[in-house]
This record gives sequence, C-alpha cells and structure tokens, in this order.
Amino acid sequence: MLNIALPKGRLGERVYRMLKQAGYDCPELENPDRRLVFENHVAGVRYFWVKPSDVTIYVERGAADLGIAGKDILLENRPDLYELLDLRTGICRMAVAGPSGFRDSRERTLLVATKFPNIAGQYYSEQSREVELIKLNGSIEIAPILGLSDVIVDIVETGKTLKENGLVVLETVCPISARLVANPSAYRFRREEILRLVRCLSAVLPPEKPE
Repeated sequence: MLNIALPKGRLGERVYRMLKQAGYDCPELENPDRRLVFENHVAGVRYFWVKPSDVTIYVERGAADLGIAGKDILLENRPDLYELLDLRTGICRMAVAGPSGFRDSRERTLLVATKFPNIAGQYYSEQSREVELIKLNGSIEIAPILGLSDVIVDIVETGKTLKENGLVVLETVCPISARLVANPSAYRFRREEILRLVRCLSAVLPPEKPE
C-alpha cells in the first residue's frame, strides 16, 4: 500500500475529500474515532494523521511515501523531497506586514519578527537589505506594537488579524498552498503507482484561480 501522511485539521480533511473523489477513499478514516492509521487494501492506500509541521519529516525519513505539506513548510525547512503537485487548496500568502504608516529606511538595520527565519532571510537577502531576524513562535502581530520589531513576516489568509492589530500588508513574499510531496526513494521504486495517483488527483483539483 501507498503510505500517505495527512496533516491533522481542516486542510487534511479537504485534501482527503479530494483523494476520495480521485478514487483513493478509505471508509475507516471517515468513522469518528481516535485512531490515527487507516487502511483500504482495495484502493491500496494507508493514511495516517500527523501534525502539519511533521508531515515532511515522516515523508523525508521514509515512514510515508507521500504527504501533504504547505509550501511555507517546504520553503522554511527545505526537506529532501519531491514536490509533485500544487493542490490549489490552503491558499494564502507569505507577507511582510507592519503599521499602516511604516516607512522603511535603509540607513538602519530593519528589525523583522517572524516564525519563518529562513524564508524571511532569503527574501531580504535577495534585496540586499540588512535585517535582524527575531524568531518568535506565536502571536507575532504584537511585536511591532510593543516595539520589538519594525515589521513581521508571516502567513496571511484574510488579513483580519492584522487589521485588528493595526497592521497592514506591506509586501507579498510568495504565494502559499498545499502541495503533494514524495519521498525520493519511494518515487523511484513506486513511480507508476505514484504517478497514477497524481493523474487521478490532478483530474479533481479545484480550478486555478486567476492572479
């Protein structure tokens, strides 16, 4: 069976519905119990729920052949995986945000609070901008309010939380969405099975939204 790591939560549930529509259903998974591993021998799949940030670890280390991970996790952690398909769900963006009246000055180091130091560092490096990155783990919108940072780099979906804290999007770093990823070894040895799943899944993806 193909082992597929699904992220716990709404994203994983949405992606499972797509997989079900593509012919890779697993009735066991749809029963409301506390199990984490579910199998369908007929469809040839074994699903298991894991924390979203752990999906790439399971896939990279070979415990899963395939997994669903956000592009933010792939860019931040840079795991040794193959990215096979943009699933066009979980759509948001990585953005720079700050107070509405903020004006950057290159005469001083920019203070940037973020949960994503690799993404933020790469973004500002490409601009040759001198920054000091402040790694935080949650509620980073408060950092500019308290003077800990000038701006933040974070995932933005609706912008509601930013607005409620007097912040606005200043720049877009990159688009984010859920991606189907594969373990390189599994892809080599189970290429036909994996590509068949990719074809079936591609046929049921939501339409691509115009930019």
